Amino acid sequence: MLPMTTPTSRRAVLAVAAGTAALAGCGSSDDKKSSAASSAAETSPPVAAAPNTPTPSSEPTGSSAPAQGDVLAKTSDIPVGGGKVFAAKKVVVTQPEEGTFKAFSAICTHQGCTVKDVAGGTINCPCHGSKYRVADASVAAGPAPRPLPPERITVENGSIHLA
Repeated sequence: MLPMTTPTSRRAVLAVAAGTAALAGCGSSDDKKSSAASSAAETSPPVAAAPNTPTPSSEPTGSSAPAQGDVLAKTSDIPVGGGKVFAAKKVVVTQPEEGTFKAFSAICTHQGCTVKDVAGGTINCPCHGSKYRVADASVAAGPAPRPLPPERITVENGSIHLA
């Protein structure tokens, strides 16, 4: 004799399918953890958020503080009037005038993309065209709503270090 099963409603099947599709769309193609997180989500039961639990802000917050003393570059690697993006450290270093070095978060204040390069006197974001001035990271062209936050560096013996 065959075991009796309870029929699954169409609504229940669609709800599970919609939840799985939503989870699949949460990661980005360059996020190495997304496939692992997706696999874990598929095998773990869903967890409901507690009521009145604040959700994390989607506003970019700048980079977290890297290990103190990390050497980013030699001073000779940073062109006068330009700069260099260190994507792995989420920082951009500029030299607006000879001997003056500044550092800013490399995370665009528009939607959190990492800026791509420094050219023509601006720090440039590839996602939506935001541009920031090398001297102070103020917005030169939108849609960025505010300047890039400053980062701390030290310059010693021809080397630029994260502070």
